[in-house]
Amino acid sequence: MGIAPRPNAQHIPTQVKNQDLVERRRRQIVDAAVELFIQNGFHKTTTRQIARNAGFSIGSLYEYVASKEDILYLVCDAIHAEMERGMADAMQREAQQGNPLAEVVRAYLLVCDRMNDHILLIYQETQSLPHKWRRVVLENEVRITGLFTRALTQLMADGKIPLLSEAAMDLIAHNIAVIGHMWTFRRWFLSRHYTIETYIEHQTAFILNMCHTEEPAPAGKPVRGNP
Repeated sequence: MGIAPRPNAQHIPTQVKNQDLVERRRRQIVDAAVELFIQNGFHKTTTRQIARNAGFSIGSLYEYVASKEDILYLVCDAIHAEMERGMADAMQREAQQGNPLAEVVRAYLLVCDRMNDHILLIYQETQSLPHKWRRVVLENEVRITGLFTRALTQLMADGKIPLLSEAAMDLIAHNIAVIGHMWTFRRWFLSRHYTIETYIEHQTAFILNMCHTEEPAPAGKPVRGNP
C-alpha cells in the first residue's frame, strides 16, 4: 500500500541545488528551531538565533529558507513525513500476516513519543503560519487519519473485524489520531503510569474493541436486538 505524493518542503524555495544537502541542512534548522521555539516562543525567537543554534551564519540560513514561518512549516512537515514513513512501513510489513491496524497504531504512537516536543510546538504555533501553509498542514493531518481508515478497510476485507460504515471508520480513525495527541499533551501525567510500550498495548486493545462494538442505531430507531 503506497502513499501518494503530498505537498512538502520542496515547495519552499532554496538557493541550493543539491537536494540531499538541502534535506540535511533543513533537518538541522528544524532541530535548532524547535529548541528555541519551546524555550522562547515562536514570536520571540529570531532567525539569527536559529542560525546560531544550528551552527550556520545568518546568510547560510537564508540559502535554505526565506523566513521564520518557513521554518515553522518545516517542523510540521518533518512530523508528517516521519508519521507517513513509519505507518507505510508498518502496513507493508503486515501485508501477509498480523494485524495492519495494530502495527499502524504502534508506528504512529512511536512517532508521537519520539517527536513529542515537535508535535506540542506545532499545536501551540500553527496559527502563526501563513494561510497557505496552514492549509497544507491540515491536509496532511487528514492524510494521516486516512491511513488508519485504510488499515480498517483492510481488516474488514480480511474478515478480522465486522463491517463498519464510513462514518464509523472515520470516527475510529480520528479517535486514533487524538490518542497520539493525548500522549503528547498529557505525557506529564501518563508517563507516571505507562511506558510508551504499555500505553500502545492498552490503547491498541481499546481501539480494536471499538472496531468490534456494535454501531449505534440512527437517532429515533431502535438498536438491533431490542423490541
